[in-house]
Amino acid sequence: MKHLLENGARETGGLGALERQVVDFFVDGVRVLGLPRSIGEIYGLLYISEGPLSLDDLVLRLGISKGSASQGLRALKGLGAVREAVVGEERRTYFEAAVELKRLVGGFIREQIRPHLDSGKVKIGRLGDVVRAESNPERRRFLTERLARLDHWVRSGGRVLPVMQKLLGE
Repeated sequence: MKHLLENGARETGGLGALERQVVDFFVDGVRVLGLPRSIGEIYGLLYISEGPLSLDDLVLRLGISKGSASQGLRALKGLGAVREAVVGEERRTYFEAAVELKRLVGGFIREQIRPHLDSGKVKIGRLGDVVRAESNPERRRFLTERLARLDHWVRSGGRVLPVMQKLLGE
């Protein structure tokens, strides 16, 4: 028979009401960022868990595949949102949520936003070649103005990111 733990979760899997609400909160958050649902589920469960959880714990509790859990953990580790934890003498790897806002924002900026801005610079350079080849002078002027504005946005974003990290730091 399945026994309920203090937080309402079943020993053999599933989530209690509070855990489900926290997981859903993070699922909504990652959806806004364009990240997979499983990343929000994993981070949410680790966030609300009192102790570290293993890959198998996550699979069982969330009802997701081992592949999804593994990829989600890898992505979260890359963002600095999850770290490995030592649990006694166990050989199994356990994970816990990093809860420092500065670390989370920094990881997201480093892994998601910076690469996008960097690739944007390259794409803008290529677009410049296309604009210069435009034979219609009015269209070329218009496109040149729009490209300059886009370039300004990318450069401004690069300058604002460090300020955001400082402001959102704890």
